[in-house]
Amino acid sequence: MIIGTFIAILCLLGMSAFFSGSETALTAASRTRMHQLEREGNKRAATVNGLIGDRERLIGAILLGNNLVNILASALATTLFASLLPGAAGVAVATAVMTVLVLVFAEVLPKTYAITRADSMAMSVGKPISWLVKAVSWIVVIIQAIVNTTLRLVGAGAPDASFTAEEEIRGAIDFHHSEGGVDEADRHRLVGALDLKDMTVEEVMIHRKNITMLDASAPSAEIIKQALNSPHTRLPLYNADDDEITGILHVKDLLRAVVNQNGEIDNIDMTELLREPWFVPETTPLQDQLDLFLTERNHFALVVDEYGELQGLLTLEDILEEIVGDIRDEHDVPVQGVRPQSDGSVIVEGWVTIRDLNRASGWQLPDDEAVTVAGLVIHEAQTIPEPGQRFSFHGHRFDIIRKTRNQITGLRVAPIPEEPEEDSSR
Repeated sequence: MIIGTFIAILCLLGMSAFFSGSETALTAASRTRMHQLEREGNKRAATVNGLIGDRERLIGAILLGNNLVNILASALATTLFASLLPGAAGVAVATAVMTVLVLVFAEVLPKTYAITRADSMAMSVGKPISWLVKAVSWIVVIIQAIVNTTLRLVGAGAPDASFTAEEEIRGAIDFHHSEGGVDEADRHRLVGALDLKDMTVEEVMIHRKNITMLDASAPSAEIIKQALNSPHTRLPLYNADDDEITGILHVKDLLRAVVNQNGEIDNIDMTELLREPWFVPETTPLQDQLDLFLTERNHFALVVDEYGELQGLLTLEDILEEIVGDIRDEHDVPVQGVRPQSDGSVIVEGWVTIRDLNRASGWQLPDDEAVTVAGLVIHEAQTIPEPGQRFSFHGHRFDIIRKTRNQITGLRVAPIPEEPEEDSSR
């Protein structure tokens, strides 16, 4: 009788260890890897995906089985030790022994094993756990109804499951970056693809002050000379009288016309070479504009505000650079507007975007309320500052260098050094 009871207790502890390890393995298993294995035809991975797809029912079934075997094992141990020891001593010894056995062999040991082999163990226990879930599903439904009713009575309500796959991906990238597994450049590339849907073309466009435009009324020879000296292959032509864009000149079309005229450039009619300009609103989501670039097979657009005024231009390359970083070729010119100084500060033009400044300097200035550095200063200062004024916010110092009318045109930005902590032992 004693040996049979002892063997039954060991069997119940083994079942408890199985349930504890299964719970840890199934909740810690990588959903991404399970999904990939399922796509490759792995049936065990498909079973795991089915289980973790309804975590509430899965956990309910495992906890039901785990508590059942633990309580039964404790009851048998109490009966066993009560028959061997007089009075309350048997209950005390049973409680102490079962606490140690359950804690070490039915909880810590299997959970530690499972957390280091989550994916493989999850696929191993998936089938028997799925049988358990089906067998006790009606009991779990009743338990869930009682739990949800109790939560509503106390005003807790149902748990919020708003954690999205995108947030999980961002968290994984940031975690691996902090651990040294992903460097800063790769982190920007991975997160940049996710950021597109939260950005507008206004945040990425080249400002109108930095656009190379040609005067449509200039002689053909002058236009050709300026076009060939430009590092760009697409150049807007504008009417100097009303500052209106008349068309886009592509260098390939220009060279083709020069060849057809046998070098007689004065006979070239520029208006015949111009392509229709494509205007897009500055509030267009960047992801939508990328899709438009790919579907329309047009990689160049002019950005306008709500009044139709030209604000800048955007190319497919500008969007791709938000993902992969700067794309340079032998004709590109260095990024203008940001000049790092030897003392760690940066001389920056007011029109430079906060995003570009952050990437160039490795800073993390917020760009939620403003797009440009000048806009950030005006937003934080709640006034249009004068040259010589200094502001400090977001861990940086902003010195106003130049101003034209109501526009901040030049600033010096530097991180504020952290003050050394005082030695508390003094």
